[in-house]
Amino acid sequence: MTACIVGWAHTPFGKLEGETVESLIVRVAQEALADAGVEPKNIDEIMLGHFNGGFSAQDFTASLVLQAASDLRFKRATRVENACATGSAAVHQAIRAIEANASRLVLVVGVEQMTTTPAAEIGRNLLKASYVREEANIEGGFAGIFGKIAGAYFQKYGDQSDALARIAAKNHKNGVGNPFAQMRKDLGYEFCRAESEKNPYVAGPLKRTDCSLVSDGAAAVVLADIETALKMDKAVVFRAAEHVQDFLPMSKRDIVKFEGCGEAWRRALARAGVQLGDLSLVETHDCFTIAELIEYEAMGLVREGQGAAAIREGLTEKNGKLPINPSGGLKAKGHPIGATGVSMHALASMQLTGTAAAMQIKDASLAGIFNMGGAAVANYVSILERLR
Repeated sequence: MTACIVGWAHTPFGKLEGETVESLIVRVAQEALADAGVEPKNIDEIMLGHFNGGFSAQDFTASLVLQAASDLRFKRATRVENACATGSAAVHQAIRAIEANASRLVLVVGVEQMTTTPAAEIGRNLLKASYVREEANIEGGFAGIFGKIAGAYFQKYGDQSDALARIAAKNHKNGVGNPFAQMRKDLGYEFCRAESEKNPYVAGPLKRTDCSLVSDGAAAVVLADIETALKMDKAVVFRAAEHVQDFLPMSKRDIVKFEGCGEAWRRALARAGVQLGDLSLVETHDCFTIAELIEYEAMGLVREGQGAAAIREGLTEKNGKLPINPSGGLKAKGHPIGATGVSMHALASMQLTGTAAAMQIKDASLAGIFNMGGAAVANYVSILERLR
């Protein structure tokens, strides 16, 4: 690969009072440029990941990044959108620009403001990332879609409620160490496992603790070509960056397999010339705990139908064979849609440069990222390694 991450920035995720889409964009853009030691005038191109889908009255948001510095005026700026994988889509577009020798330095920003939207409208906005013709009337919105996936998985492989609760508990425990996380509270397995007034069923077998949070937030990364990156203070290189798009209708796929996820992982590992076991950690897309469970299987950690074994045997704990979501994942960190993929790349870069503080995986050398849009429709895998 020819692209490196040379700087990053990250806001807290959550209900951010007094912020706007514009203020979040400006904040992380300025901070990422400062972190990289890059003057705005030297940026060649800007990519903005912003799903929107009705969350913000302001659309056509790419030029808002220019508000971060007057020297960004007249730079190429493009908004990128691919449902919940919007952030990674923006990152991968920046890589393509560098690989094509069209840009030397690219600023990538991911943003979303969701909490100012009424709950019923949030559900309608998110359902736009489903196949509306067949799936718009599924009860429970997008939670209902993953509730349906969980129900189908349970029917095929048996009740997995214990495994889902363990995944939720793991990610909430990890989230305590993430200063950017929306929920920094170790809820414990028993709370996540039991139905209660504070943890009711939401859709199918999914309870509240199985669902990621409605969030505001932003993250940014600065990408550079390798020649430029070698002159910078720090550089994290892309060993691989693969994107696989699958059919949108769930009726055209086996919804318990996440085949697009599996294909993206196979391509990325082959491109990087590594095996899954070589990775020090993975940040994966746990929009719902059932998604993380199926992703264990799709990435090849365990065989199909054996996802529960991975969490039961501690393989994915911070001290396990392959730590997954040491940041707390979407479950604890939050899921401001356009920011999520950029956040994953920033947090993985922190791990590889030894600056992840309480989230740090000891001696992290290779990091994997999986970010998906819809129900495993848009599938992005990145494999990162520290260059300097």
